[in-house]
Amino acid sequence: MNIKNVVIVGSGTMGSGIAAHLCNANIPVTLLDLKTEIAEKAKERILKSRPPLLFEKSKIDSLKVGNITDHFDSISKADWIIEAVVERIDIKHKIYDQIFKERKKDSIVSSNTSTIPLKILSEKLNDNDKKDFCITHFFNPVRYMGLLEIVREQVNDKDKIDLLKSFCEDKLGKGVIICGDTPGFLGNRIGVYAMQIAMTEAIKMNLSVEEADAIFGRPMGIPKTGVFALYDLIGIDLMSDVLKSFKKELPKDDEFQKVVEGLPIIKKLIETGYTGRKGKGGFYRINKSDGKKTLEALNLSKNEYFPSKKIDIQIKKIDLLNLINRDDKYGVYAWSVISKIILYSSSLVPKITKEYNDIDEALRLGFNWSMGPFEMLESIGVDNFFSKIGLIKNNHFLENLKKKNLKKFYEERQKYTNIETLAKTKKLVIKMEKNDSAEIFRFNEFNIVEFNTKANALDYNSMDALMKATDKPLIIINESMQFSAGVNLNYVMEFVQKRDLKSVEKFVKYFQETCKHLKYCKNPVISAPSGLAIGGGEEVLLQSNYVVSHTNVVMGLVETIVGLVPAGGGCKELLWRWTQTDQGKNDPDFAPLKVFDIIGYAKTASSPQEAKPLLFLDNNSEVIINRNNLLPAARSFIIKNKDLVLPKECKFKLSGEQVRKKMNKILEELYNSKKILDHGMDVGKELAYVLSGGDTNLDKEVTEDQMYKLELDSFMKLLQSEKTQKRITHTLKTGKPLVN
Repeated sequence: MNIKNVVIVGSGTMGSGIAAHLCNANIPVTLLDLKTEIAEKAKERILKSRPPLLFEKSKIDSLKVGNITDHFDSISKADWIIEAVVERIDIKHKIYDQIFKERKKDSIVSSNTSTIPLKILSEKLNDNDKKDFCITHFFNPVRYMGLLEIVREQVNDKDKIDLLKSFCEDKLGKGVIICGDTPGFLGNRIGVYAMQIAMTEAIKMNLSVEEADAIFGRPMGIPKTGVFALYDLIGIDLMSDVLKSFKKELPKDDEFQKVVEGLPIIKKLIETGYTGRKGKGGFYRINKSDGKKTLEALNLSKNEYFPSKKIDIQIKKIDLLNLINRDDKYGVYAWSVISKIILYSSSLVPKITKEYNDIDEALRLGFNWSMGPFEMLESIGVDNFFSKIGLIKNNHFLENLKKKNLKKFYEERQKYTNIETLAKTKKLVIKMEKNDSAEIFRFNEFNIVEFNTKANALDYNSMDALMKATDKPLIIINESMQFSAGVNLNYVMEFVQKRDLKSVEKFVKYFQETCKHLKYCKNPVISAPSGLAIGGGEEVLLQSNYVVSHTNVVMGLVETIVGLVPAGGGCKELLWRWTQTDQGKNDPDFAPLKVFDIIGYAKTASSPQEAKPLLFLDNNSEVIINRNNLLPAARSFIIKNKDLVLPKECKFKLSGEQVRKKMNKILEELYNSKKILDHGMDVGKELAYVLSGGDTNLDKEVTEDQMYKLELDSFMKLLQSEKTQKRITHTLKTGKPLVN
């Protein structure tokens, strides 16, 4: 049996999210609800969603909508039927009764529930139907979250479960973990417990919400949202319902029961309509006063809102051992939270899973943690943990670990999949080299470079690692959420504040030299991006020989937002690609004007499908839906292209002042309509000068090195501008652009 047609019953957030992602995989899907108009509205939400649920809008063509009265017969043609209605067991049982009467033989039926046990969902099904029924717990937003938990019972048809797992891995790109029927399964059981511990301990220690979020975030390898802001994002009322479900389903002696009760502040917030971002606010809110918006945080002791304070704990990289050993309240808080997460998680092995690393992967894939509880334990060091924790009771996993007296205990990563992933491959490294910004993993046939700065921002050391790793075929790839958010602007501004512009120029030149070396070195260079690949990150991609791109990638040259122009070869390379189009060959001004539009507006693509029309990706690329397959695909390219033909150097025929006048006219129209202000005009003119080829004309030839020089000169000129410096400082401080 193959899964070629899917029906989803329930068009809410999860139902429509699953439907959209099936459309991404070109699987015909029918979305049913009580009325067709409800499903139609879900279709509209999918098209308008931000971030986009579709790789490209045309993917919606795979979706049909209908209602459960007039179109229920579509279920008889479905290979997989997914129930995604409200979390009420009476409604679900009624739907199952209809589904199992209508479905075709051997079809798979699943529920997307996150709270109701499988044994309760299936209690009214006959034994034959139970074989084909399971839970498929997707995480929201479905397109972006890697985890899919398939919950099954012993009665399930194992071949069907394996088929479903393979389909969801291969076609939907999910990290599929098979779970037993236990409360919260794996991801939510530990993830929600961790949130409750982080919140409870923060209140107990009188930390502010900003302080708790600053620790229970990037320093712990957890998304920067933190715990209180995450509550707001999910919805405080929804989290309250989740906890009620855990309280009901968990054993009375479970450690989770100690923190499952809703805190008094939670009840008060819900009663007053402060349910998080969807309501008036929550632990944070936006206060509009005198035409200004101010982010405010709730003072937990006074129950009043005050302007939110940025907490700088002077941590640039994840280092759990140093974090928990800090001699301040932040160190005490970090240890209290991390130790309790490790204790609870390890106490559940083998109760909820025999594979402890499946818990880690569930947290990685479902909550975007950079390491799970057991990796945290390994990172801290087993001896260090035991010396700090003291006596351990009733925890067989930790007791056995202590008996064995192991310094390292962690086995194979990502046991849930047979794919030879990056995480698995790194364990087989022959030699590793590293600096403060990147690591080089050396193997017999190839090298891997993995950036490891915040958001994988690029600096001199990043370039140094790339240069050193090209003695063999090179794969540039990361396990972290982002490929690279571009050049490290903090790094640049440190030199600016010291008035050391020579060091900035030296760095940008080295960036250019490195990118040119990547493009023309004798060994192939393959970039394998996922997440952000913008600014300098996109420039690395543009000058790689081949790109294996994950579907969830954001690409673009966005430097104009901070008052700069791309200077690592981005202008040059994108311009070259557009000159090679039919229009570019026929009209010398077509490519400069096209690239002026793309870079000037800082256009981005939220998928490879959107990137290709902008030529951020060209024909030397492929698209991978399962992120785990990025490394195998990159290695496959190396094997198949041992005699790689190097690209020819770019040589441009540009019209100089002729096309620059056209660009300046566009800028004037934007300025007069107040779409750009004074500095926008300045940045636009510098970009125009670069893309027009500077002081050239159609009788002259502009070399690649001359284009690099134009980029560098404009970059340095703009960087010295006070208005550009204000843009950069504002963006670094707020994460938002400054229009000046």
